[in-house]
Amino acid sequence: MSSYTTDSFFDGKIRVMQNRRGYRFSIDAVLLAYHAAPRTRDKVLDLGTGCGIISLIMACRRSDLRIYAVEVQTELADLTAANVHQNQLQDRIDVLRMDMKILTPQMTSGPCDLIVSNPPYHRSGSGRINPDAQRAIARHEIKASLVDVLQTTRRMLRTAGRFVTIFTAERTADILSQMRNEQIEPKSLRMVHSNRVADARLILIEGVKGGRPGLKVAPPLIVYDDKGDYTAEVQQMFEHNTLND
Repeated sequence: MSSYTTDSFFDGKIRVMQNRRGYRFSIDAVLLAYHAAPRTRDKVLDLGTGCGIISLIMACRRSDLRIYAVEVQTELADLTAANVHQNQLQDRIDVLRMDMKILTPQMTSGPCDLIVSNPPYHRSGSGRINPDAQRAIARHEIKASLVDVLQTTRRMLRTAGRFVTIFTAERTADILSQMRNEQIEPKSLRMVHSNRVADARLILIEGVKGGRPGLKVAPPLIVYDDKGDYTAEVQQMFEHNTLND
């Protein structure tokens, strides 16, 4: 049996190889890729890209982006590169096999317009650490902490550039305060609920480097309907909608 699986998205327009037993992306990445809403000819930085799914979705939706996908784990970085080539997106996505903490703007031909990240949700040492190293690093602050992500964002993002992330709702205060510490002003927040009666599990946040204070709280995003199926809004996020004019 192969150690990888291959899944198709957007009516087969994206094919993604993933580790069968190691790190596998979740719906969180799809929600983030949709809400990032890259703009015309944005230079995008994807911090902690995993298998590259967020970069692949954004590149599939917009053909005018330049994306730099950063991954510190060698096996996952190689998997991202394989996915980029399999989808013939190597002219739009560069894979940087490195620790985000040593990134400099020179490595991306200058500051970026948009930075996205699906960072580890749990502090190092909190809760049970998954015995699988890839999953542990994806879920806990082992290789990179929230502070690392936001310090890298401050260093790599142009003034008035956007930072968009998805994070655990229970650490909302942590991320909002740390964003301000790094001069990334929170501008939009959306709570994500599994269903209409569940507490918020996740938050989607957008910030602007050097932005003025003023936070918009958007209507909640409900993932599943009463039948346990994706809601119409979430289902739309799995559809291929090219954003180029």
